[in-house]
Amino acid sequence: MKPQARATRKQPAKPRSDLSTARLLWLALFVSLFSVLFYYRNGDLLLYGDAVAHINIARRVFDSRTPGLLQLGTVWLPLPHLLILPFIISKQLWQSGSGGSIPSMAAFIVGVLGIFRLARTALTVNGQVDSIAKAGAWAAAIVYIANPNLIYMQATAMGESLYLAFFIWAVAFFVEFAQGNSKALTRCGWCLAAACLTRYDGWFLAAVLVLAAIRLAFRERNVNAPGSGNSKAANAQAAGLRGGIVTAAIVKFVLIAIAAPILWLVYNAAVYQNPLEFANGAYSARAIAQKTDTVNPAQGNLLAAGAYFLKAAELNVANSTWPGRLWLVLALLGSLAVLIERRGRLALFLWTPLPFYALSIAYGSVPIFVPTWWPFSVYNVRYGLQLLPAFAVFVFLGIHFLVRLFFKVFSTPAFETRWAGTATFPAVLLLVIAGYAAIWQSDPICLREAQVNSRGRIALDKQLEEWLKSLPSDSTLLMYLGDHVGALERAGVPLKRTINEGNHRVWKQPSDPEGLWERALADPTAYGNFILGFKGDPVWNAAMARHLPAIVEIHVTGQPAAVIFQGGVRATTQERR
Repeated sequence: MKPQARATRKQPAKPRSDLSTARLLWLALFVSLFSVLFYYRNGDLLLYGDAVAHINIARRVFDSRTPGLLQLGTVWLPLPHLLILPFIISKQLWQSGSGGSIPSMAAFIVGVLGIFRLARTALTVNGQVDSIAKAGAWAAAIVYIANPNLIYMQATAMGESLYLAFFIWAVAFFVEFAQGNSKALTRCGWCLAAACLTRYDGWFLAAVLVLAAIRLAFRERNVNAPGSGNSKAANAQAAGLRGGIVTAAIVKFVLIAIAAPILWLVYNAAVYQNPLEFANGAYSARAIAQKTDTVNPAQGNLLAAGAYFLKAAELNVANSTWPGRLWLVLALLGSLAVLIERRGRLALFLWTPLPFYALSIAYGSVPIFVPTWWPFSVYNVRYGLQLLPAFAVFVFLGIHFLVRLFFKVFSTPAFETRWAGTATFPAVLLLVIAGYAAIWQSDPICLREAQVNSRGRIALDKQLEEWLKSLPSDSTLLMYLGDHVGALERAGVPLKRTINEGNHRVWKQPSDPEGLWERALADPTAYGNFILGFKGDPVWNAAMARHLPAIVEIHVTGQPAAVIFQGGVRATTQERR
């Protein structure tokens, strides 16, 4: 008896989009892991003072004498710290800073997939993913994934890659909604809510997209308005159904998008008695700028502010003036092309960081310094990365416009249609290789910014680290954490061994007379075995007022003197009371 032939069914091939996504996923994962290992080995993960602060804000939620969510503070939005929190429970991941890198790495990978999807969706015409959409998606992904400055930032606990991921996906889902997928609008709303809890850029983006969604809804209603004739009733019914679905989607979208800013305002009002505490409170950017007398070369000048931001954006994609200017010109040309040809117009939302930062620099006490313009320094240049998604999409379109123009002049229309998209991709690739190679040769400017602004702080932290390690492991340290919590992190001293400015009831304004911090400042020797003060800070002032004996004094150029004073032996007993 012959065996029966076994029927075989050929498995359907995976869609090309799925294969592309899988390839990008593995490529992004490799780039992310390799770069983190490289910067970890070089000791570059904790160069940014803000990265150290983000990690330790998250850490003090559970490692504090007064633990809890109120340790998240008010100026920085809470989502980055909440995402970092589970990864820095480990002492090793906390001390090395690598725990803070994990959310940034994940966001980098998600952002790569998002920019690919956004470009492909935005460049699609009538539901057809043609050669231009495919080439544009890959070009955008390569510009994004290979950017040296973003590669460094995603290796740290900074929030750039995290916000960019939410920003990109919010725009991508909005484009899908505009193309007829009403469910995508809810996903856009959740991305906006996350963006609003990550950076204040998200608040501006949410306002822009909410207004755009409402405008699209009105346009949809007008387009679907019933005409005349026998089918008028049917058209009216279909239009009403479609309009009802869109209206419900937009209402839900708006509620989700505005929930996060409202939540933050309510939190500030309830805890700090001021809904705008993050904007005008004692630790706000405005208060710090006034206290430190920080120079802002574009203060009050909107055009100059926009120019500084665009210059920062150029420096994040090119190492010198003319290559950077080329990137900007091509991106602007691509934006003009989409306005003319109507392909990819919704991707123009990627330019929203430009007006936001122009306003913030001119009127919001957020200066940017670039090395080629006064005051010839490097500060907040990393903000220019917010335009990387716009460069990623529109540089391709700008080059494509020039290639088509060339073919129109020197070839036939058929040749132009067939080969313009194919010829554009290698041109983008050459631009990326030339521009990014020059950046790697002299180090990414975001890395240089971190190095320049951290030298004095890290030098002081390293000296403090050795002294902190020599203190008894059960001793209590009175210290204003401020700019030098990194010394404790380096030394592996748990934050709960310190009495610091976070150990009080923040809803008691302007201070908490019964708070542990205030009581310790009033009588330092009764609460701290050792008192660590930096010249001019509250702890130093309290120690000097009581003429406490100094054990060691550390001086580093450009930093306030650090003094460890002798505290009292009654600290542990008094605190238990």
